[in-house]
Amino acid sequence: MNSSSSTVTLSQPDQEHLLDKLEVFKIQGRDKRGRKILRVIGKIFPARLVSSEVVKKYLEEKIFPKLKEGPFSVVYVHTGVQRSENFPGISALRSIYDAVPINVKDDLEAVYFVHPSLQARLFLATFGRLLFSGGLYGKVKYMNRQEFLWEHVRRNEIEMPEFVYDEEEELECRPMVDYGLESDYPRVYCAPSADSPVSMYSMRCIA
Repeated sequence: MNSSSSTVTLSQPDQEHLLDKLEVFKIQGRDKRGRKILRVIGKIFPARLVSSEVVKKYLEEKIFPKLKEGPFSVVYVHTGVQRSENFPGISALRSIYDAVPINVKDDLEAVYFVHPSLQARLFLATFGRLLFSGGLYGKVKYMNRQEFLWEHVRRNEIEMPEFVYDEEEELECRPMVDYGLESDYPRVYCAPSADSPVSMYSMRCIA
């Protein structure tokens, strides 16, 4: 979803079908306060293939009506997001947010931001209040690990992609990432050797 429509080659129906197929946006389960959850998977968002106008139309027609009246929360999974592949751009992001109906903005009570990168934290700290009106920035709750998410969300009611669990496994070997003392840039850690059993996982963190 780039700001320039010339970069989008798919037809509008094909773009909508792609969003459906990938399940970038999916209403699934409830949090522990009984609020519906809108799950958003950042890594599979096809930013280069869909326009902001199609995303706005898709949300308006297929997502917002399912939320109906009442409070809801968003679980945004940032795991593995690449700026060049999944980030729509500041102007497109602002355009999409501005198109959200006021009643939907009012009903949104929490945004659980899973696996935030240092770059994402800095971006929101710098531009969050400027880009998002209605107090959205203040509703963001960073979840460095899934275990913190499960304190707020019913674990068995929401599906997570396998790569999220892979990230959790890597983070077990890099605890300083949680405190901003180590870069969260993707690197190779804890790679299992060919003859290492799964039960030896904890030992791989020492290598």
